[in-house]
Amino acid sequence: MRRAPEVEVALNPKPDGVPLHRWLYGELRAAILEGRLSPGARLPATRDLAARYAISRGTVVGVFAQLAAEGYLCGTVGRGSFVAADLPDRHFEPVRISRRGAAAHTVLATARNIGLSTRGKLLARSAFAVEGRSVPARAFRPAQPDLQAFPYALWARIAARRVKLQNRGLLADGEAQGYRPLREAIAEHVRVARGIACSAEHVVILGSVQQVLDVCARLLLDPGDEAWIEDPGYQGARLVFEAAGAKLVCVPVDRDGIDVAAGVSLGPHARLAYVTAGRQAPLGPPLALERRLALLEWARSQGALIVEDDYDSEYRFNGRPLAALKSLDDTGHVVYCGTFSKLLFPGLRIAYAVLPEHLVEPFVAAFSLTSRHVPLDTQATLHAFIAEGHAGRHVRHMRELYGERAQALQAAARRYWTGLLALPEIAAGIDVPAFLPLGTDDARVAALAGEAGIETRALSSYAVRQAAPSGLVLGFASVGADEIHAAARKLARVLERALG
Repeated sequence: MRRAPEVEVALNPKPDGVPLHRWLYGELRAAILEGRLSPGARLPATRDLAARYAISRGTVVGVFAQLAAEGYLCGTVGRGSFVAADLPDRHFEPVRISRRGAAAHTVLATARNIGLSTRGKLLARSAFAVEGRSVPARAFRPAQPDLQAFPYALWARIAARRVKLQNRGLLADGEAQGYRPLREAIAEHVRVARGIACSAEHVVILGSVQQVLDVCARLLLDPGDEAWIEDPGYQGARLVFEAAGAKLVCVPVDRDGIDVAAGVSLGPHARLAYVTAGRQAPLGPPLALERRLALLEWARSQGALIVEDDYDSEYRFNGRPLAALKSLDDTGHVVYCGTFSKLLFPGLRIAYAVLPEHLVEPFVAAFSLTSRHVPLDTQATLHAFIAEGHAGRHVRHMRELYGERAQALQAAARRYWTGLLALPEIAAGIDVPAFLPLGTDDARVAALAGEAGIETRALSSYAVRQAAPSGLVLGFASVGADEIHAAARKLARVLERALG
């Protein structure tokens, strides 16, 4: 018969003047009532517990016997002692359980008096779903690739092979900058696909683009420094810079991307500018060439840094992607970043930054201090997936599949949404903005859609100071054509009710 594994239990130090048996009894009983020792958990052997805390075994045996007599423990000779499944009501003090399952005694209520710092309050306003999101996705979840189409069995085989063959070097503490073969593969890719002249020495592997933004903010922004953000724009960047104490310069966006002239007028001495030059999030247009040149000239003249977030450049359905803004940067004023979370699957949590040479050393040092590095086995598996050609084949397949779904969404829009929701031509990406009639409360429409089982996001939620067009961000990549059409019919009914 298999025995339940022993659990480790941490006991607080014995206060002066408290007898050993009373201390041990109180600590074990508290651990049971607080849930640190769960029902059915097997306690350490009396001999082991006595040796660990340098007390007599007789004291431990006596305490176990008392707990068993009171109904907290059960067990037999030779099997060990276990926490009882049903705790005695007369001794049980109700314990409030948090939504994460942690016990919270009323004696800890005073912890509510511990206030967050100013930065802590800002960090607590996450732009992301901290509980995770349902699988599979529903239409029209933005920023969501198709997880069902990812070759998981192939990935699992590569991961298993890596575990079997990996050398002990991957068990050690790795380079904070990232697994070198993966950095070399990324450098080669961005040279060919995005026109960026770089080597593996300029590439850093991180867990997300959010980490890129956080490290840049830590390195470059003091409280009160100005930082440009696109408005409307990506909330994750705005909240990170706000948490760093930056003064936000909310720069308007039009059909040519961020309005650089307006940015210079609003915040000429900003230390940092965040842009989505390849495809503006959430409105979609790429940054026009003349504005790219003007943005670089401003950064050079002010000694400012541009963070270029190229979040879904691989998925372009008409022609080749534009070269990155960083491809024009010959003076080291642009940090280029991308993520595999949208390219492959969100749970991968691997992103990268291509840095100017003068920023590599301080950036890597800061990342090492705050996060150390991304797990090496995951980096090694991703490198093998890329090096063996699987990543390229997957992206080509998904580009074709997402292109078909974009066409399906456009056909559904023509059929169901005429006069209700205007959908522009979809040239790239995995989601698209759709525009409601002028003056419509898009937050209310998004809420009504959610009640009907449709996932979407209001364009107004991306805006800070500039007025955003009334509309919805619709993801089309994660579901097939049939579900797109079914959801489009359902959304049409929601729109008719909301606009009627």
